Amino acid sequence: MDTRTLLWASLLLLAPHSMPSDATAGEMVNDPNGYRGINWGTPLTQSPEFTLVKTVERLSEFNLKEGVPLLGEAKAESMRFIAIDEQFARVIIRYTGKGTHEKMLAYLQKQYGPLDRTPGSMMRGLNQQFDWRGDTTEVNLVYDSARDRGFVFIESRVLAAKFNEGLSETAY
Repeated sequence: MDTRTLLWASLLLLAPHSMPSDATAGEMVNDPNGYRGINWGTPLTQSPEFTLVKTVERLSEFNLKEGVPLLGEAKAESMRFIAIDEQFARVIIRYTGKGTHEKMLAYLQKQYGPLDRTPGSMMRGLNQQFDWRGDTTEVNLVYDSARDRGFVFIESRVLAAKFNEGLSETAY
């Protein structure tokens, strides 16, 4: 496996669970049990709106045939749909720019509910993380201001555990 593939696989498996613990979490107001009307666990290979990008062991990555849609007013660079064991489990959205970051936050708050902005609850600094948790869906936004880039992870709370299966307890 080449270095780039190994790095991408690491991001897919561990990213939402290895973020800084100081984060602003919000109760999810509207848990969609999936993303873009596609329920968690749905086989993406059967949908005509996706193109299979690659498959590595249990993971399959898909792009939308139509390209990356606007998320409210936010323009993302990429949007990757991930299936594990042929079940839709995660979406990874990548974007750049402080302005896009502010628009992405506004979009996510409109979709999933307001963030807790009481004094002392906000995380400041070079890295920011914001979370929304529902019964079936979890959304994590991570923004690195030093590199001026952000990632949004939208995932099934049930299927997310499958990404960690087979990892050694001593792996890091």
